[in-house]
Amino acid sequence: MPVSTRDRLSIEAARMFAERGYHGTSIGDLAGALGIRKASVYTHINGKEELLAQIALAGATAFHAALDAVPEDAAPGERLRLALRAHLGVVDRQLDVATVWLQEWRYLTGDARRRFLAERRRYERRVTRLHQDAVDAGALRADLDVRHAVLVFLSVGNWAYTWMSRGARVGETADALWSLLLEGTAPRR
Repeated sequence: MPVSTRDRLSIEAARMFAERGYHGTSIGDLAGALGIRKASVYTHINGKEELLAQIALAGATAFHAALDAVPEDAAPGERLRLALRAHLGVVDRQLDVATVWLQEWRYLTGDARRRFLAERRRYERRVTRLHQDAVDAGALRADLDVRHAVLVFLSVGNWAYTWMSRGARVGETADALWSLLLEGTAPRR
């Protein structure tokens, strides 16, 4: 099935925003990448920020869908491990979109920014719940500072766009990182 010009614009915008930044990408750059005139871009979108909002919200949808795929019946500690795998899987499969979701979203304004931030906070609450469930089940230590544990978990997942290469061994990488998060770096006693 042929890809619409609007979809092609979105794909190119995600790539360019990830590579050059939102402000480093012009409508002319997008038009050039598609081989159309700059004025023609505006028959498909109202402006560049509309593309940014679409891409950022697509990232939110992808990250939530990845968490939705974590089996509800898995043990709480296993759910956390699988959540990290799922998060890194989104970064791997949609590196450009993930980069925009994690980096370029700050240029959103108005309602698009509010919607994006609401989805981002909802995602953080879901990860917090996974941590708290693991603490409650005894899979994580009872005195765990959940807020800081969530910050570490999300930092590991969210910064992956800066070091993960396309086609990375996501499962192995996620499991190695999870092991470090769970067991730390202190020598075993």
